[in-house]
Amino acid sequence: MALRPQRSVPRTLAEVAHRSGASLRPADVAAGDAVSVTGATVDSHDVRPGDLFGAFTGLKVHGATFARDAIAAGAVAVLTDAAGVEILGDVPVPVLVAADARVAMGEAAALIYGDPSSELVFVGVTGTNGKTTTAYFIDNALAQRHERRGIMGTVELRIGEQAIESPRTTVEAPVLHGLLARMVEDGVTAAVTEVSSHAAALERIGGVDFSVAVFTNLQWDHLDFHGTMDEYLAAKAKLFAPGRARRGIINVDDEWGRRLAGQVQIPCETVSTHVDDPHEADWVVTDADIGLDGVGSRFMFRAPDGTEHHAASPLPGLVNVSNAMVAIAAAHAAGVPLEEAIDGVASAHEVPGRMERVIERSDTDPLAIVDYAHTPDALTLALQGVRPITPGRLILIFGSDGDRDQGKRPVMGSIAAELADVIVLTDENPRSEQPEAIRSAILGGIREARPDLHDVHEVEPRVAAVEYGLRLGRPGDTVIVTGKGHEPTQEIAGVFHRYNDRDAYLAAHERIVADQPPLAATVTVHGPRSDEDAQVAAEAPSGERA
Repeated sequence: MALRPQRSVPRTLAEVAHRSGASLRPADVAAGDAVSVTGATVDSHDVRPGDLFGAFTGLKVHGATFARDAIAAGAVAVLTDAAGVEILGDVPVPVLVAADARVAMGEAAALIYGDPSSELVFVGVTGTNGKTTTAYFIDNALAQRHERRGIMGTVELRIGEQAIESPRTTVEAPVLHGLLARMVEDGVTAAVTEVSSHAAALERIGGVDFSVAVFTNLQWDHLDFHGTMDEYLAAKAKLFAPGRARRGIINVDDEWGRRLAGQVQIPCETVSTHVDDPHEADWVVTDADIGLDGVGSRFMFRAPDGTEHHAASPLPGLVNVSNAMVAIAAAHAAGVPLEEAIDGVASAHEVPGRMERVIERSDTDPLAIVDYAHTPDALTLALQGVRPITPGRLILIFGSDGDRDQGKRPVMGSIAAELADVIVLTDENPRSEQPEAIRSAILGGIREARPDLHDVHEVEPRVAAVEYGLRLGRPGDTVIVTGKGHEPTQEIAGVFHRYNDRDAYLAAHERIVADQPPLAATVTVHGPRSDEDAQVAAEAPSGERA
C-alpha cells in the first residue's frame, strides 16, 4: 500500500519556506521560485525524485548525516536546523533552515500534500491507555455516515480495505500528511489516528487540522522519556492547542483529565464514566453492567442535553465502558447522530490485541484472552475486567519491557499478586536488558503482596509460557496474556523475532488437542501449587524447578 498520493501539486521552495517559517540559506535564495517540491520525507530510504528531505536531531544521530543519500535518491532540497547545517556542509541542493525543524517539517508536508486533514472528518485520540480501542470504536461509529474511512495507530495503517502493519503508534509528519492525501485521493471522507505522547512531543502532528481531539486518561508510563507526569500531560495537551484541533472530548475520570479540561482553549466537552465516583461532566455514565454477560458491557449515560440513553461496549470491564462512552461522545462531536454513534460503538468488531478472545470457554477449554495492558493501571483494569466473567481461576501470563520505565516493574508484580490467582511470569520485549533481571524486579513486587509465592511460575521463552499457562487452565478458568497485544514481533538483544500472542495461543491449543508434548521451557515454580499445576510443571520438558 502506497503511503502517499499518486499525484500532488508542485510547490515552490519559496512557498514551502513561507508556510514552514524556515529560511533559505543566502546562497540558495534564488532557488526559491525555481525549485519545485512534490513530496516530503524524513527517511532517506523513502525518497522519491522531487522530495523535500527533513533532517533533524534524532535519539542517536542527526538526520543530516543521511542527507547526501537522500539527495542521491532524488531529494531536491533539505530542511534542517542549525546543527544540521554544520553537518551538511556544501551540498548540491538548496537548504531550508528552521529554529525547530520538526515543527517546520510538519507545516511543509501539510502544504506539499494540499492540507489533506482539512478535507476530512479527522479525529485524533491520545491518552496512556485505551487509544487503540477507542479509535476502533470511533471508526465503527463513523462508519454509520462515512462509507470509506482510514485509521492509523498502533495496530495498522488502513485506507478503505487496504491495510499494512503500523511501524509505530503515530507516524512521522510527512508520512501522516502523505497518508491523509492518499485517503482524500481514494475517496475517504473520515479518518482516525492515535496520537502518542512521543508523537506530540516530537511534533509528528505538526500542520494537522483535527476535527476532534480526544483524551482517554493519563497513567504512569513513559516517564523515562518525559521525566515527570506534568511534562507527560504537557505533551498530550499539544493535541488540544488552538489551530491544531477544532473541538475536544476529554475524559475527566482522573486528575490529569480534569487539569487538561481546565486549561484547554478550544471548545471541549467532558466525560465521566466512574459510576461509583462520578465527576461533574457533560457526558456522564450513570449505571453499568461490566461484562456479566461474559462478552461485553452494558451501561446508561446522560447526554449534555439531559436525556438518558442505553449503550453497550462489545468488550467487558469498566475500562471499556469508559472507552465506549468517550468514543460515542467523540463520534457525535464529529457529526454522527447520537443514536447512530451508540449503535456503531456497540457493533464494533473485535479490536486486535485488546481483550481479544482467542479461545472461547467450553467443556474442555478455559477462556483465553490477549490484552495489550502494559502499565500498572492498565493491568489492574484488565484483571478487574475479566474477573466477573471468570467462574474459576484467573491465570495471568505477563512480563515487562526492557529499556523502559523500570519503576513500574515491582508495582505490576504486586498488582498481579493481588488480582490474579495464578501467575506465569515471563518475558515481554527484553530489548538490550537481561530478561532474568526484568523478571527478578517483577518477582520482588509479587513477593511483597504474596510472600509465599503461591502459584507463581516463572517460564521462558514467552511462546512456551503461553502454552504453559493454557495447560494450567481448566474449563471454568480464564487465561489472560498481557503486555504485547497485537504486536507481531518480540525484541530480544536488538533482534526482532516474529512472534504474536494470539498465534502462540492457537498453536498451543492445537498441540494440546493433538495430545502432543509441550514446548521446551525453563520453568521455576517459586511456591506451593495445586496438584494439577504441579503435574503441568512436571511435564515441562526441560529446565530447573523449585
